[in-house]
Amino acid sequence: MPIIEARNLRKEFRVFKRREGVWGAVRDLFHRDYVTLAAVDGINLNVEEGEFLGYIGPNGAGKSTTIKMMTGILVPTSGEIVAAGLDPYRDRTRYTKTIGVVFGQRTQLWWDIAVIESFKLLRRIYDVSTEDFRQRLGLFGELLGLDELLHTPVRKLSLGQRMRCDIAAALLHYPRIVFLDEPTIGLDVVAKDRIREFLKEINRTMKTTILLTTHDLSDIEELCRRIAIIDRGRLLYDGTLDGLRRRLGRFNQILVHLHDRHSGLQLGQALGSGNGIQWEHLDELTCRIHYNREQVSSAEIIRKIVNQVPVRDIFIEEQPIEEIIKTIYSRGL
Repeated sequence: MPIIEARNLRKEFRVFKRREGVWGAVRDLFHRDYVTLAAVDGINLNVEEGEFLGYIGPNGAGKSTTIKMMTGILVPTSGEIVAAGLDPYRDRTRYTKTIGVVFGQRTQLWWDIAVIESFKLLRRIYDVSTEDFRQRLGLFGELLGLDELLHTPVRKLSLGQRMRCDIAAALLHYPRIVFLDEPTIGLDVVAKDRIREFLKEINRTMKTTILLTTHDLSDIEELCRRIAIIDRGRLLYDGTLDGLRRRLGRFNQILVHLHDRHSGLQLGQALGSGNGIQWEHLDELTCRIHYNREQVSSAEIIRKIVNQVPVRDIFIEEQPIEEIIKTIYSRGL
């Protein structure tokens, strides 16, 4: 049975429509016009226990609104959510003890006190025993490198340090479900890698269900087997990354390292023109070939190259997931 079930989920907001100009502002004092916007429009989504789901979409697509309904912050206009066997809003007191939440732009730590003091306050809020708290703090300290940060006031932490502490804080009570909204925003490569490895380990060893929203598609590729894509409040795709590539990734790339600078002319002659093939020079000895897999096979292109052109090496590259997602955002499925 899924740990999260969302059925026909809809959230509407009534928005004040302002008139332009001074006289428009005066008229607004006496008569206001409102429009109703559907931020989330009839979403059906199930998440299995222990799953790591990537929930992505462009700005304003409805991702954060969905997360806020799933965490009990917002009440759906219509539809139903059941998470961990509870209604997130009606059973909010019980429900909050089963979830952890991290919003990349906000912190749940107290700004002016040391990190360890924030952790101790959260221990009492979530009724974590002293022994469990000590064990979990030791585990998280080892995996996230928190030991040198524990006695530092939160306001003195860098963004990457604060994010590591926020994630640890969200997991202190061993929640069944964790919601992560942009957890690696603004972080450098080292900080991102540390957080990703930690999340993988927690998901693998504790079977924690994780729902991740992010604009960083490298996070999605690294962490999530399944993704759900939302745009204008509607669910466009729900499935695996590989399935999305098979469905929309019609273009592949071949990277060719030439033997010498004169081989580029031979490469152009070997490939010819048309047939869904395009190629470009990256430098004197490197070329990238773009081709449509529905029109020509990888084997056919490689055979043409090795039979007619002296090369040092050849690599086949899949179409980057960023390009596939960009296509969905701009054209739909």
